Amino acid sequence: MLVAVFANPKLLYLLLIIPALVVWYIFKLHESRAAVTISTIKPLAKTSPSGKVYLRHLPFALRMAALALAIVSLARPQSTNIQRNVTTEGIDIVLSIDVSGSMLARDFKPDRLEAAKELGISFISGRTNDRLGLVIFAGESFTLCPLTTDRATLINQFRTVNIGVLEDGTAIGSGLATAISRLMQSDAKSKVIVLLTDGVNNRGEIAPTTAAEMAKTFGIRVYTIGVGTYGTAPYPVQTPFGIRYQDMQVEIDEDLLKGIAEMTGGEYFRATSNNALEEVYRKIDQLEKSKIEVSEYAKRNEEYRGWLLAAFILLAIEFVLRRTYLLGI
Repeated sequence: MLVAVFANPKLLYLLLIIPALVVWYIFKLHESRAAVTISTIKPLAKTSPSGKVYLRHLPFALRMAALALAIVSLARPQSTNIQRNVTTEGIDIVLSIDVSGSMLARDFKPDRLEAAKELGISFISGRTNDRLGLVIFAGESFTLCPLTTDRATLINQFRTVNIGVLEDGTAIGSGLATAISRLMQSDAKSKVIVLLTDGVNNRGEIAPTTAAEMAKTFGIRVYTIGVGTYGTAPYPVQTPFGIRYQDMQVEIDEDLLKGIAEMTGGEYFRATSNNALEEVYRKIDQLEKSKIEVSEYAKRNEEYRGWLLAAFILLAIEFVLRRTYLLGI
């Protein structure tokens, strides 16, 4: 929201000078005497007045307008962009996304990771009243974006997600524990983790069941998604001739993911297509909502330059008129 303010508002009292100058100007007009005295004006009765006569007060009006603009510029007008504290209804959600090398499998188009990113960004864009965060994990985990209502920043962070930024592997427990740490201090009534993975836990110092117990303790609901088709899927393999794709068995620890979801009051979905992920998001939409406070910030910009420039332009016009068209009036 834009708000107009003045850094030195008391200087605006100087505008009271202008009505006093107008009164003085009118008084001086009545006191002025004719330069030439004649006995009668009958010979001039049929003479049409020049256009200059109607403009004889224009220089004074321009000077007064320029003075008013100069005073306003001295008061330093500022535009203030304010975002106020607001209370909205929403839930706290952390997306925990697997970025291990197997997420490059081509059973999704163009691959599992890009499909997960596309659907995740679509989901974030629709959550206008929620705080969201993003955690990525492979052999280790990392918070890419803490809880925020700034969806644009979160989406930009999501777009940067790529394979190879973390040590390879699948540390489901670590990915879940890091997401929990982002929600532990939340006072939202509904706290949700959406954990997406395509493999079996094989790394990390925290067991997935231990992390699930932590989530349950803090009242965090975990929705787990196993990403991958049934049977085999084409995986990228480095060969002496470059990257080749080989069909390899898809292994997802569904029993573990189901156990995490059941323990925390969430649900497990096997995502062989985008529809399963969309179903998760529909479930989240049905959760109870809670109040969230959004901080306030203000950014001020100086606007006096435009007012001062306008004053100089009016003075320049007044000067040119007095020295040319209105000369002698």
